[in-house]
Amino acid sequence: MLRRVLPWIMGTTAFPVVAVLVAFQISPWPSVIIYRYVFSKGGAAMNHALAKHVPPGITATLGERYGSDDRDATFDIFHPAASGGDASTLPTVVWVHGGGFVAGTKDEIANYLRILASKGYTVIGVNYALAPGHTYPTPVLQVNAALAFIVGNAARLRVNVDKLFLAGDSAGAQIAAQLSIAVSAPDYAAQIGIAPAIRRQQLIGAILHCGFHDPEALDVTGRGLAGGFVRNVGWAYFGRKDFLNDPRAQQFSIVRNITSDFPPMFISAGNADPLEPQSRRLAEAASRLGVPVDSLFFPRNYTPPLSHEYQFNLDTEAGRLALERKVAFLRARAN
Repeated sequence: MLRRVLPWIMGTTAFPVVAVLVAFQISPWPSVIIYRYVFSKGGAAMNHALAKHVPPGITATLGERYGSDDRDATFDIFHPAASGGDASTLPTVVWVHGGGFVAGTKDEIANYLRILASKGYTVIGVNYALAPGHTYPTPVLQVNAALAFIVGNAARLRVNVDKLFLAGDSAGAQIAAQLSIAVSAPDYAAQIGIAPAIRRQQLIGAILHCGFHDPEALDVTGRGLAGGFVRNVGWAYFGRKDFLNDPRAQQFSIVRNITSDFPPMFISAGNADPLEPQSRRLAEAASRLGVPVDSLFFPRNYTPPLSHEYQFNLDTEAGRLALERKVAFLRARAN
């Protein structure tokens, strides 16, 4: 009896397992759902940990819509307490959140943006549509649309549109950098089908943390979690599994497309971040072109090891240093 029943039991229990494995092979969605859960939990915890560092008096306008037909097209704007009615004279930082193009929201970095605003800046956190529901180059186009809305409503939003910084972390760093190239290189803007919403003279700096900048240097063959993440994220963002063979992957590369007209940059990544070599490659490429680069990297043996997005942990010396260096960069470029 057992010999007859056991194969049936094994077959019925194995079927869901096989179905799940097949699902992971035919669509990026199963992996994306897991990534979103993990990123959401981590982002909420990080934002909560930053709450104690937020000084009083920061004013906020939340959920401002920059696209009437897109529920993802929103941003938050923060002004420092001391600005009063003069915030329109302050330099403005437009920050694009990370999440591997498939996860994350502006809400998860809101307290960090409040802290940055307290240093004397208007800071805007932009949301954008996520992959695989929306693929490349949708986020770049959306952040450009956000800039157009900000410029068009500058008086109401109390924004200084003549002193703008584009900033981002992780995937957001790539988006901010790509839009910075489009603003500074008309031929490149035409390639990706974008009409920049601001002039190069208005963009006085870029702040790039822990970004994807060079797909040619990505490890898509690794069998570990990092290799699988890169493969799935690329698949989701470009809409094809062999995304490195997509001609658009060359457009995506910041290292390949940066020009000497790129704005001055502050760039940083932790020594234990798998993407740290990407930031180093971009810093080197920019320096060779004569772009002013303020970089913050750490020795290989730095302890404790600094993982991806280390800058958001203000309970560490490295996190506080990154904030201090970033503010110094803003002040130097805005004056």
